[in-house]
Amino acid sequence: MPWPSLLESRERLPAVVDLAEGFATLLHQLGSVTPFELAVAGGRRMATPGLAFLVGYQAALRMLWPSAPPSLGALCATEQRSLRPADMQTRLTDLRLNGQKDFVTAGDAADWLLVAARSEEPGESPRLSLAVVYPGEPGVRVERLPALPLMPDISHGRLSLDGALCELLAGDGWDAYVKPFRTLEDIYVLSAMTAWLYGVGQDCGWSQALQLRLLALLAGCAEASRQPPSSPPGHVLLGGLFAQFDALKIEVDQAMANGSPDWAAMWQRDQVVMQLASGARAKRLAKALAVH
Repeated sequence: MPWPSLLESRERLPAVVDLAEGFATLLHQLGSVTPFELAVAGGRRMATPGLAFLVGYQAALRMLWPSAPPSLGALCATEQRSLRPADMQTRLTDLRLNGQKDFVTAGDAADWLLVAARSEEPGESPRLSLAVVYPGEPGVRVERLPALPLMPDISHGRLSLDGALCELLAGDGWDAYVKPFRTLEDIYVLSAMTAWLYGVGQDCGWSQALQLRLLALLAGCAEASRQPPSSPPGHVLLGGLFAQFDALKIEVDQAMANGSPDWAAMWQRDQVVMQLASGARAKRLAKALAVH
């Protein structure tokens, strides 16, 4: 991570309605960066917590699929609020996909979609493959869903697949992609959100002590990003980072309340996103600690 660029930067991109255009502008501004640099330098520049979340999500996707196109993408896995392979109905047959994914982050704005689909033979245990499809191609339809109260500036879509031709990624869809993405998303969203808070702290003149603690958290995120997403020690480290983030909540909330009402309102509305996956994180942490 080029820390001087974070410490010295005061740039912030304006909020945009077109998420794909906004992400393209960010990539043009940043140039060639690693996923962690994208999360941190990009998160720092975002106008809202929701947009910072989206940048962290995109960074995690690039760790999952290093050869991803340089444009907005999405992972399509959830069906009926479940990620369990046995609960999925989307099917892959002869490079064609049929089924539906209920909740796709920024799906209506995405240029490419990674789709988890069942691919086992009849009578076999559920097995997933990961395929790539492109919106606008025959059999690929994305319906924009109503905005949510949480991060209303980040759209969500429902993906319908009807005999859609796809490309397959190598490896098991669960072990190589869907399962590790949970950890990757945690790491890179935490990095992006912490960088966003650090930027707000710079702009609003938060105490030096709080800004330094946010920087220390980012340094820890840098180390976590170097761990394999299946590594038990990496999950313990990530658990420590979220504990550190949670410990800053009272101080961050107070700093927000004493500063810009606009920043404070955004943070009050959207900060709960950092708790949405806390149950899954706690289970991974408990398993990791049991190893040692």
